[in-house]
Amino acid sequence: MSTMLKMLVEEKIVAIFRNIENQHADQAGQALIDGGIRLMEVTMNTEGATEIIHRWREKFDGKAAIGAGTVLDLAMAEEAVAAGAQFLISPNLDEEVIAYGVRHGVSVWPGVMTPTEIVRAWKAGAEAVKIFPMATLGVKYLAEVRAPLNNIPMMATGGVDLDNIRDYFAAGACSVGMGSKLVNLDWVRRGDFHLLTERASKFVEAVKSV
Repeated sequence: MSTMLKMLVEEKIVAIFRNIENQHADQAGQALIDGGIRLMEVTMNTEGATEIIHRWREKFDGKAAIGAGTVLDLAMAEEAVAAGAQFLISPNLDEEVIAYGVRHGVSVWPGVMTPTEIVRAWKAGAEAVKIFPMATLGVKYLAEVRAPLNNIPMMATGGVDLDNIRDYFAAGACSVGMGSKLVNLDWVRRGDFHLLTERASKFVEAVKSV
């Protein structure tokens, strides 16, 4: 098991930063770390994503692992890894991205939906897969695909909140990806970073009992 996969399984939460403004990014990242978050991804469709990833790798070294999200193809993967991304997450399955990750020792957790895609990703060398969009598919779907494919670590992304987070783990998720429920951009823009820390610590507390 790679260091990143071990961290994913142990920490159980990946915070997704999408469309975070560069000037707020560092404070928002620190606020989540203060709340106990240890895995953070910046999506590649965020303006200045590679710049933030590069800066965070230095700034948060030893405090959190920094990855890139919404990595759709090989060109994006190369850009993200050059910036220092320690893991790559995508909404889609691109075998070239997985192969690149395997060659460069970077964990790739691709987005998949069907049992066929899950197995294809696994055979291509993905250490874990991201079941997406979970908000639409629902936890029953996750439990059903986990039954025959329980050897493949599955991260669930979409629809996770404080009321249902335990249900995702009960259905077999090894971790969850969380965006706006964790990184509330209104709070960020208002400078209410303490609210981010409080929210993060509630989720971190919730997964400790899993």
